[in-house]
Amino acid sequence: MDLGALVAEASAILDAASEPFLAGHRADSAVRKKGNDFATEVDLAIERQVVAALTATTGIGVHGEEFGGTDVDSPWVWVLDPIDGTLNYAAGSPMAAILLGLLHHGDPVAGLTWLPFTDQRYTAVAGGPLMKNGAPQPSLASLALADSLVGVGTFSADSRGRYPGRYRLAVLENLSRVSSRLRMHGSTGIDLAYVADGILGGAVSFGSHVWDHAAGVALVRAAGGVVTDVAGEPWTPTSRSALAAAPGVHAEILEILSSTGEPEDY
Repeated sequence: MDLGALVAEASAILDAASEPFLAGHRADSAVRKKGNDFATEVDLAIERQVVAALTATTGIGVHGEEFGGTDVDSPWVWVLDPIDGTLNYAAGSPMAAILLGLLHHGDPVAGLTWLPFTDQRYTAVAGGPLMKNGAPQPSLASLALADSLVGVGTFSADSRGRYPGRYRLAVLENLSRVSSRLRMHGSTGIDLAYVADGILGGAVSFGSHVWDHAAGVALVRAAGGVVTDVAGEPWTPTSRSALAAAPGVHAEILEILSSTGEPEDY
């Protein structure tokens, strides 16, 4: 596969999808999902549009957040989140993105993250470099956690599950002792793109959805960053979490996560 050509074709498709994305800002909930999550009609429409175009243009199947599709464990598959940060999008916040990753036997070999409201377009293929609005970006330098912004996901302190809210609070408390610059953007895809771009030194995601992570993992790795799960194991499409960071910061955050203890203890 010519990854550069595939990314060029996918870029044109995401540019076209940016028009309905911009036009639908503040769209109401259309499909209620688990907890307080939902999808808007724009989510559904963009996924249909992008899936049809990608399939016709590249011949590679797509797995989307809203409708599923081609199995994620297929030899080649696009993974799409039509609107990452849907709650932001519906509320009128500009912190929302279109995420598209390309997996080859589960390995994110290309990633595209479009932020239409801020006119930022990130692309990368395996081996780098990170491209921002068509221009190559420098590789990430080694950083110290104390000097870094860190992205963290939103949550309820009373939530349960694999990573209970009280555990997440403890992680944030311990992170804050080293870096008082924690940020909640409400979009995992934006957090990962910003790590790749050097805006954030690191980002912690306790989510398990492949469509939230695939594009950003490709971006961060292409930029010279490190991506694992929160236990330090290599990220895969079945990972239940993600830790992405610049060299140096990743090791510091991983140590804090380890010292916080096991999630089941909370």
